Amino acid sequence: MRGGGGREDEEAGQKLKSMDSGKGMDGGGGSSGDDDSPHPPRPALKYHGWKAMPFIIGNETFEKLGTLGTSANLLVYLTQVFHMRSVDAATLLNGLNGTTSLAPIVGAFLSDAYLGRYLALAIASVASLIGMFFLTLTAGADSLHPADCGVGEVCEKASSYQLAVLFIAFAFLVIGSAGIRPCSMPFGADQFDPHTESGKRGINSFFNWYYFTFTSAMLVSATVIIYVQSNVNWAIGLGIPTALMFLACVLFFMGTRLYVRVVPEGSPFTTIVQVFAAAFAKRSLKQAKDPKQDLFDPPHTSAIVTKLAHTDQFRCLDKAAMVASPEEVRSGGAAAADPWRLCTVQQVEEVKCLIRIVPVWSTGIIYYVAVVQQSTYVVFSALQSDRRLGSSFHVPAASFTVFAMLAQTLWIPIYDRLLVPRLRKVTGKDEGFTLLQRQGIGIALSTVAMIISAVVEDRRRDIALNQPTIGTTQTGGGISAMSSFWMVPQLMILGLSEAFNLISQIEFYYKEIPEHMRSVAGALAFCNLALGNYLSGFLTTIVHRTTGGGQNWLAQDLNKGRLDLFYWMIAGIGVFNFVYFMICARWYRFKGTRDA
Repeated sequence: MRGGGGREDEEAGQKLKSMDSGKGMDGGGGSSGDDDSPHPPRPALKYHGWKAMPFIIGNETFEKLGTLGTSANLLVYLTQVFHMRSVDAATLLNGLNGTTSLAPIVGAFLSDAYLGRYLALAIASVASLIGMFFLTLTAGADSLHPADCGVGEVCEKASSYQLAVLFIAFAFLVIGSAGIRPCSMPFGADQFDPHTESGKRGINSFFNWYYFTFTSAMLVSATVIIYVQSNVNWAIGLGIPTALMFLACVLFFMGTRLYVRVVPEGSPFTTIVQVFAAAFAKRSLKQAKDPKQDLFDPPHTSAIVTKLAHTDQFRCLDKAAMVASPEEVRSGGAAAADPWRLCTVQQVEEVKCLIRIVPVWSTGIIYYVAVVQQSTYVVFSALQSDRRLGSSFHVPAASFTVFAMLAQTLWIPIYDRLLVPRLRKVTGKDEGFTLLQRQGIGIALSTVAMIISAVVEDRRRDIALNQPTIGTTQTGGGISAMSSFWMVPQLMILGLSEAFNLISQIEFYYKEIPEHMRSVAGALAFCNLALGNYLSGFLTTIVHRTTGGGQNWLAQDLNKGRLDLFYWMIAGIGVFNFVYFMICARWYRFKGTRDA
């Protein structure tokens, strides 16, 4: 993931919102089985629609301008200002990015079950502002960061007090991520009436404008803000995002009187836990011989959630729907007396859908190990190569991620408008490639990108060792005469990889997960990203420790290391992941089908 956020957040949020908005306004989507009455009438809500959008889209734009630019350049900040070793900074950043991607799971639960989206966003926006303020203080106050040091000097390490303030800033940013990522787009969609044609058109237009402002914020953050941070002054470069985050909070609260606030309806995670609890409590029962007769399957009344037929996979969970005694069913036979002791076949099959997705989902964890290198060692390679554009302008190292963003932005309309119509004739599929095929292509492309990365890094290092260097980095490493722009192809391919894998991955979750549990899909995507960052950090630590006795692959000075071998290792893991994905894809049983 680039910089702890970015395109992944927007894609996940875009699909989350479109599925979640109808559920929130209709008063629920699932068949809980404990309500025999028709759906309650829709509450009278006053939708302000586009009147509320300047505050919501403005908030989102300034928030992304504030946080994305900072997170994308954080690796450089940790090494140049806090004098961390490159391997320590990369490990810390992987952990931070993983945590900020995992936190939205907790935020989504609290929002759905207790807080509601407005309060969750309000708390998260203020938390992000506090986090940005503390981070700016670490750059602006001399006592909150180590003293500056020149090239070749022994740099002072950060004190425990300085690191404590830095980690406090990170903690508040994680809290902000927990509320903003899962709630921002659904909250915007809540402002339109989904039961009217104008409201539906407004929702679609809102997505387009949201995507436009999001992409614009990403590009400005990855260029202008990063340039100020790297070439002007860190205090100013962090102060600008903090001021933008303050404007984001002001805009959000200014629109309070216009907002539609959907009442929390409870979390779908509760249903998942109920199925496992009921199945465990009845683990001693014999398996049902006739599922149609022996399992609790009341009439399906939901107009939103598709009725799922019983399947033979994971039959141990069927025990959650077995009626052990007549007292477990309420009079009338349409509801369970205790949902923690008896679940419906529908609930059990919904959990089976989630379990079936897990093997395919797990391939994304390994896939992201390649993707997250954009925000770690690609930046280090750029720092030790020729970043000159023209005679004097130096491209900030962290800004090279723009090329991956650019590849995604250009490829999506080309694929959708030009290639899909032609692919339909070849494959016979409306979408051209199936969702699983697109995920497989993305995994293959990420492996190709790592192979190219290894070749380019080997060439960069060879030039640095055998030809005169053009300078020295702040950490003492020689700057290779090879142009940094030789890294553009690998970044473009990684961008294409994300365009294939990430988007199809999220769409796959949302189509295969039951309608009223689609907030889980967003949680799956964020959890995937989080574990990918953690795995990358783990691999970085293991490689650094195991190769440290000889030629350290991940040496502080990349010219003395073998980063190319690290890339080859990730490429090898990618080949294994591709084979594993092919096995999972062949095993997978799509929702609503009885046959594999």
